Amino acid sequence: MVHIPDRYSSKEEYVHDIFSSIAHRYDFLNTTMSFNRDKYWRRFAVSRCALKPGGKGLDVCCGTGMLAIELARAVGAEGEVVGLDFCQNMLDMAVPNIERTPFKSMISLVRGNATDLPFADNSFDCATIGFALRNVPDIEKTIREMARVVRPGGMVVSLELSKPSAPVFKQAYYLYFDHIVPILGKLGIGKEGPYSYLPESLKAFPHQSEIRNIFEREGLLHSCYHELTGGIVTVHQGTVA
Repeated sequence: MVHIPDRYSSKEEYVHDIFSSIAHRYDFLNTTMSFNRDKYWRRFAVSRCALKPGGKGLDVCCGTGMLAIELARAVGAEGEVVGLDFCQNMLDMAVPNIERTPFKSMISLVRGNATDLPFADNSFDCATIGFALRNVPDIEKTIREMARVVRPGGMVVSLELSKPSAPVFKQAYYLYFDHIVPILGKLGIGKEGPYSYLPESLKAFPHQSEIRNIFEREGLLHSCYHELTGGIVTVHQGTVA
């Protein structure tokens, strides 16, 4: 379980404060800490969405917009993508990221909550969530909401940090996460705290097999997962009935 400092009334408030404080360095640190693999991970996640040109995608907890941009690349000029996040500082960083792409007219940003999506049923061809399922206050409700707003036959896809199992690699990975990542985070944003949350949140997060089980319990068909880069991250997918 993630330790929440006494000054916060909920995990949601704590996470909001963390991402508000790191928004300005989030992309740089993501790329640095992943050794530039984050781009490949996002492209793979979008490849599991089965999006067609002209389709409509939703990126939940869109942050700085990087996964939404990949969705826009998949749906093309006739498509549409909506990015939603509860943190205004992250959305503010998404605006210039999107402006620098050919997809700026196709992507709209909405402030909202992953557990109460402000969209009608069956509104999208897919819904994604990238590096955020660990951070939501209710995993089941988030997946349920994503499934609700996707049309039957569409995909719900999660890209998330996960727990590798290979001997030696597993130990090296946790050594890096527990000791090096907080130091890099402190150097990147100039203060301790936010990047100490990262390894703590991963340890508290269910194993990738349990996330697949949650997909199944929420009624998603053909639920499965793909471990990438030795299991550092996992992409889950399920089809809306």
